[in-house]
Amino acid sequence: MKNLKRIFFGDRKVPAERKKQLYDFCKPLSIKFNDIELLDLAFHHRSYSNENSQHKRYNNERLEFLGDSVLGMATAAFLYADMAENPEGDLAKIKAQVVSEKTLAPIGLSIGIDKMLVLGKGEEMTNGRKKPAIIADCVEAVIGAYYIDSGYEKARDFVLRFIIPEIRKVQDHKGNQDYKTLLQEYFQKQSKKTPFYELVKTEGPDHDQTFYMSVRLGDKVYGPKSGKSKKEAEQSVAEYAYRQLTE
Repeated sequence: MKNLKRIFFGDRKVPAERKKQLYDFCKPLSIKFNDIELLDLAFHHRSYSNENSQHKRYNNERLEFLGDSVLGMATAAFLYADMAENPEGDLAKIKAQVVSEKTLAPIGLSIGIDKMLVLGKGEEMTNGRKKPAIIADCVEAVIGAYYIDSGYEKARDFVLRFIIPEIRKVQDHKGNQDYKTLLQEYFQKQSKKTPFYELVKTEGPDHDQTFYMSVRLGDKVYGPKSGKSKKEAEQSVAEYAYRQLTE
């Protein structure tokens, strides 16, 4: 891993003050990094590397990619064992709800991700530290970093500490609803067709866009509704359409 890090990130060193912040972040989570530079990398958003040409590859996107898979695997394996009598469809619905921006962003805020982020000036000025997409992605990056540093078992245990309570909420019908899935199941049962989502427009600069999506159900169009990501906007318009049809 050290050789790979040098290829991508050069010989960048973490300052002593930053190291202390990173160790302080780990303590309440009961996790320990052998390579604290990996954890530091997990907090670097691409807006930072875009504005700093000498660190053009120093961002968390690769770790996020890896962490997403570790998160999904840990969650799927737990659901497989925990819900032994349920069909695959039930497991998939719960997994979709808990492995989502709506669930991960509040978790990230609760463990102090927002305070640790390293952002470019543009994101910093537009309240990037509180953007759900950035925080959720960073949670996945931290998982990816911990997996590389300490292996799958420790990364899995870390994931399950905050994912199991979210699974229980959904099982008790108290968690975030996946309205895209609810709408699709409802509409398919009624018409044998699937909803069609369309991006109506986007507003704002590249680093702070708002997306507007509509959904077509047969001949009827609902929306548009907005969100800070396309997924969020789709969920918003799906919720609106679902409530219009069922309430």
